[in-house]
Amino acid sequence: MKIIGKAIPKIDGMAITTGKPVYTEDFSVSDALVIKILRSPHAFAKITSIDVSRAEQLEGVECVLTYKDVPDARFTLAGQSYPEPSPYDRLILDQIVRYAGDEVAIVAAVDENTALHALKLIKVEYEVFEPVLDFEKAAESGIVVHPEDDLHCNFDIGMEKDRNIVAKHHVEAGNLEEEFGKCDVVVEGTYYTQATAQAMMETHRSYSYLDHAGRLVVICSTQVPFHVKRTVARALKMPSSMVRVIKPRIGGGFGAKQTGCTEIFSAIVTMKTGKPSKIVYDRTETFTSSTSRHGMRVKVRMGADKEGFIKVIDINGLSDTGAYGEHASTTFGLVASKTLPLYNKTKAIRFTGNVVYTNKPSGGAFRGYGATQGTFAVESTINKLAEKLGMDPTEIRLKNIIKEGENSLYHYDQMLGSTALHQCIEKGKKMIGWDGKFPRTDLGNGKVRAVGMAVTMQGSGIEKIDTASAEVRLNDDGNYTVLIGSTDNGTGGDTIMAQMAAEVLETGMDSMTVVSADTDTCPFDPGSYASSGTYVTGMAVVMAATELRNRIMESASKHLDVPVENLEFLGDRVKVLNKDLNISVKNIAVKAVLGPTKKQLTGYATYGSPVSPPPFIAGFAEVEVDLATGKFDLVDYVAVADCGTIINSNLARIQVEGGIVQGIGMAMYEDVRYDYKGRLQTNTFMQYKIPSRKDIRSVRVAFEESYEPTGPFGAKSIGEVVINTPSPAIAHAVYNATGVWISALPITPEKVFMGMKR
Repeated sequence: MKIIGKAIPKIDGMAITTGKPVYTEDFSVSDALVIKILRSPHAFAKITSIDVSRAEQLEGVECVLTYKDVPDARFTLAGQSYPEPSPYDRLILDQIVRYAGDEVAIVAAVDENTALHALKLIKVEYEVFEPVLDFEKAAESGIVVHPEDDLHCNFDIGMEKDRNIVAKHHVEAGNLEEEFGKCDVVVEGTYYTQATAQAMMETHRSYSYLDHAGRLVVICSTQVPFHVKRTVARALKMPSSMVRVIKPRIGGGFGAKQTGCTEIFSAIVTMKTGKPSKIVYDRTETFTSSTSRHGMRVKVRMGADKEGFIKVIDINGLSDTGAYGEHASTTFGLVASKTLPLYNKTKAIRFTGNVVYTNKPSGGAFRGYGATQGTFAVESTINKLAEKLGMDPTEIRLKNIIKEGENSLYHYDQMLGSTALHQCIEKGKKMIGWDGKFPRTDLGNGKVRAVGMAVTMQGSGIEKIDTASAEVRLNDDGNYTVLIGSTDNGTGGDTIMAQMAAEVLETGMDSMTVVSADTDTCPFDPGSYASSGTYVTGMAVVMAATELRNRIMESASKHLDVPVENLEFLGDRVKVLNKDLNISVKNIAVKAVLGPTKKQLTGYATYGSPVSPPPFIAGFAEVEVDLATGKFDLVDYVAVADCGTIINSNLARIQVEGGIVQGIGMAMYEDVRYDYKGRLQTNTFMQYKIPSRKDIRSVRVAFEESYEPTGPFGAKSIGEVVINTPSPAIAHAVYNATGVWISALPITPEKVFMGMKR
């Protein structure tokens, strides 16, 4: 292959570096109304009176909206395919506010200072309720976060809203207690994963206006433009055909922008005033009033025979979705679906648990999407099991992990199409120097070094649900345009799609133009989430490019008066086999547009997969711990990934490195914290610590390729799986150094020190 697998530079890399791309805020006109939101100071309250008269009279104020002025249709902000599994439990503005930071009123004014002044003139009286802040007590608290009668679920997800239960899960196969009774060793543990913030560079923002036909246009920083279109139409009770959503360049998402945030506010202001409007969250608002990773409690019980074969795994979970149910059920499901299939020698498995409402900002999508939480719990338990059996943690995994052509109790009807996880473990062992370092080395100066490890899997798109479409056009100049609805979040998604199309059409990258993420001009795509880009959208691009190539061949056959089977496609021309007779692709393009047929040649395809082939990673951590203080440093991290065929080696490596650093942040630094009244304390980067370059000493990445038969050129995903292993691997290394298991993230020196004291 000439293009696939090569380190092709990002097609927009130099432009981004030199500040040329246009982002959402750059689109707004100079006289666009500026929107600011009045937010609740209380975690749980009912608005008993609200007086906006003084704000409305302020010069420059164009619009003040309260719960009395907005449509009463409930909706979800979760960017998921219809029918969304997340409950419709929101209004644009509600009389009941459910977390400190919830929206109370919308103000639009001619400039920011006027809008901020107007917020201070609004007088609100509240009936303050006792909030539900402890998610472990939410179901039995007797306090109902959502008392309304019009909350709606598209299908049964196990909701018991009077007990604050949003969703339930129960998956079981085999006889658990019988299998536990046969086991020689049983271990168990309870683990807590904290809420963490996505911390993308560009905060949430949107800009809206009415076009010449009176249609609402929303330009926004989103991963899911087609889902935003549906959400805005539902929330505003207007036809979806009257809404257009455009995604320009976006400054990162990591899942935060799979949930709508600001779009409904700019949309309703523009519809109410008829004027362009924009809203830009500052960093504090992004922390306080958007989504974070769901905090969870995960209990794991695991049994094995004395040879080290894992016979039974029992997982019970509890997830905190906060005030609203975005991604509540689906995130929770991945706790099991991306961990239990890894260990397929089991005779019995079970996953049970609930997702609950609390009076805190909503949980939402974040890279890893539930698999991260489940991996921390399950992999930590595997490491405990290995110690109890007296086995090397790498060996117990090599003995138990799923192999190509096998199935599992969790996915008994699906055979694994590809894996190189065994090779990933073996390579990672050598890179970290496992055999010479495990479990620990005393440095003789009061410090100890130790190693730990974990493995993980994810998915590639959402099987049997999400489908992506793509169109590839041959332009009249002989170049190509690729139209896709997926969104490049800065990962190089547009580059990957151009590479795939160029490989099929045997042309260079300079012949490809990618147009993406405009709901009017691009074909439908669910968006960039669930690790679907390379695998799902990529396959649609390959199919569309293949169809176009076939049409070019058919056109050449007519022009040359030679059967297709006697022609050869050479990228820039089509040649007759064994003859010095050919026609250029550019000539074919001109004849298609200007010739007698006058029909531009295009290829179009829609693809949705019946399976979601997992990528795999083996992660290895080495820490150095000061035994006097509990302070520890991560001195080395090795990750070996199997993402099938590597489409772009540079972009794949960057994805792994970035995800590992995010995982290190979750393991060691990051923690969304609240005070006793439910007010967010970590609402700036001064309080919410993410790792900087100085905090990361060594991250080394390698790959072991497999070939996924259902993927484009054998590729699988890489975007999400990368974040899952640092937490359990670092916890394992700290244990090997100190004898202290940290079961509640983040792993801090204080916890290590107090654990050693105990």
